[in-house]
Amino acid sequence: MADDKTFTQAEMDSIIEGRLARERQKYADYDDLKEKASKYDEYQAQNKTELQKEKEKSDALQARLSALEKKDTVRQVREKAAKDTGVPVELLTGEDEETCKKQAEAIMKFAKPKSYPGTKGNRKKTTEYNSTDDAMREFAHQIFGKGE
Repeated sequence: MADDKTFTQAEMDSIIEGRLARERQKYADYDDLKEKASKYDEYQAQNKTELQKEKEKSDALQARLSALEKKDTVRQVREKAAKDTGVPVELLTGEDEETCKKQAEAIMKFAKPKSYPGTKGNRKKTTEYNSTDDAMREFAHQIFGKGE
């Protein structure tokens, strides 16, 4: 143990001070790096926000385009069904061809001219001349006037 060297307090302080100085020098730019890192994080967050905004805008436009395309397709289907069946397009509410055709058929079935019970059609020809018609016409003119 004769080789053990003893140090005075001043020597120990000098050794420790040198070691601390080297360590401080190693991390001297730590505050600058920390500041740069925080700025970078802010920039990334800002860009992410901008990117997110653009993505949301793009998604909204895509949804609107899809809705317009669907609306146009439905309009075309209704017009085709209306043209094929003769039913006004305004009466059709289906969104696919099958539904529109079923609706049109139901409307046509409902709108069919119905014959009323106890009525007879007019079988008299209009080109036929009848003298009693003239007499009746003259009588009506006398009662109601000629309508002039």
